[in-house]
Amino acid sequence: MTEQMTHWERVRATLKGDKVDRVPVSMWRHFYSMETSAHTLAEAMMGFQNRFDWDFMKVNPRAYYHVEDWGVRIEYDGDSSPHVIDVPVKTPADWSKLKVLDVNKGVLKEHLHTLEMVSRRLKGELPFIMTVFTPLSVASRLTSSEEVFLHHLHEHTSEVNQALEIITETFVNFSRACLERGASGLFYATTSWATTDSLTEEEYRKFAMPSDLKLLSALPPAEFHVLHVCRNNNMLPLLKDYPVHAFNWDALGAGNPSLAEGKKMLGGRTVIGGMSHGRSLVTAPPGQLAAQVKELYTAMGDRGWMVGPGCTFPPDTSEENLRAIRKAVEF
Repeated sequence: MTEQMTHWERVRATLKGDKVDRVPVSMWRHFYSMETSAHTLAEAMMGFQNRFDWDFMKVNPRAYYHVEDWGVRIEYDGDSSPHVIDVPVKTPADWSKLKVLDVNKGVLKEHLHTLEMVSRRLKGELPFIMTVFTPLSVASRLTSSEEVFLHHLHEHTSEVNQALEIITETFVNFSRACLERGASGLFYATTSWATTDSLTEEEYRKFAMPSDLKLLSALPPAEFHVLHVCRNNNMLPLLKDYPVHAFNWDALGAGNPSLAEGKKMLGGRTVIGGMSHGRSLVTAPPGQLAAQVKELYTAMGDRGWMVGPGCTFPPDTSEENLRAIRKAVEF
């Protein structure tokens, strides 16, 4: 029997494909009502970690943190998802107005302060990764809808490409600052775009991949970058050579590979997921969730993978259900 490991030992061994005492596990969600300040966001992250003792922390930032300093305005409604009430890019000409942000000002600075507080509280005892969105994803949130963004992307490509350069430079600087504050890596999320429901693979190569890779390749060495490939019908095979340490996606989503299929597709690289992040996570009996974890063990074996959700899960998921998942990895 393998001697009990620390969180870091368990994660590092998993990333190497080595034997572990048990499979690592983490879950993540928004705490909308606590996201409006650096201090309360840090408190939310630490409170969640302290209640469940996850093996790594995925910092869930403010829902629109990545675009607020460019002029996106949002309105909060308790612990519900906030509403966008204004955007800066209303016409194609507005893309040229974007400037590289100073990451030591505004909302980006607040989030760096959150990371500093989290880092101090964790004392190096477990990895924590900061959510950063791909430049194409960031650009899309500067418009009023995905339909408007797609129109600009196809009909005003040069203007959008110029903005993508500005966004990429901003988030290279921000990502470096996250690592300097103690983050173990990025949770690098594609949101709506690495799916054939939105773009063809050829379009993703053309519009998104250059900025994706430019950002990742500009960072100093880190231990734990995770590529999160969102949505159904995802493009996981297209992104298999991205310079990250692990991959996360909705392994239960329509048109997506299972966790075991994805691991094989990725050449045995570390994968994270297997659990629902939708309403089934809310409504399932705890015993059913524990059984799902055990089914994952059967399919995956005991090396090179971690239990996690396919995306951020609903805030009204019961703690009983989360504890069932947490406890199930220790059987």
